[in-house]
Amino acid sequence: MNNQILSSSKDDSLERIKNTIRNIPDFPSKGILFRDITPLLANGPLFNKAVDLLVEGYSEENIDAIAGIETRGCIFASAAAYKLKLPFIPIRKKNKLPWKTFEENYNLEYGSNTLSIHQDAFAKGQRVLLMDDLLATGGSAVAAVNLIKRCGAELVGCSFLIELLFCKGREKLAGLNTRILIQY
Repeated sequence: MNNQILSSSKDDSLERIKNTIRNIPDFPSKGILFRDITPLLANGPLFNKAVDLLVEGYSEENIDAIAGIETRGCIFASAAAYKLKLPFIPIRKKNKLPWKTFEENYNLEYGSNTLSIHQDAFAKGQRVLLMDDLLATGGSAVAAVNLIKRCGAELVGCSFLIELLFCKGREKLAGLNTRILIQY
């Protein structure tokens, strides 16, 4: 499943999902075209289909937990964890978790930030699927991968709803099983 880009040839679900995502120019700052997933979240059947596609094939890989990157990645990851009856582990911004944490700094397309995870989030060797809504520069994804590994867990793969191709984030995930539903 290495670097899998899903195609809409099976049915029109991916095209319908893509058409539901709203484009917001100049948000959060001038020159950025923001991909707004809230219309997708508001459409129950399409949201369910997106979650199904994000985890398709991974349930057979003996996954022990699903981790999601704050904020929107946690929406998809918690829904996927519920679907697969697995634990959900949030990877959050700095100072948002109440227990002892590991932290990892990263750069965004328009700034920098820090992600954190509870130090006891995973048992040693647990197999983890990482989910987020968007892969852009890859900074938050790489930070999350590093945090999962620092906890002693094994990363099984990464699954993203959207990839912004011009940001080249997938290059930073070379060698990792990566699933992408929609590319812009």
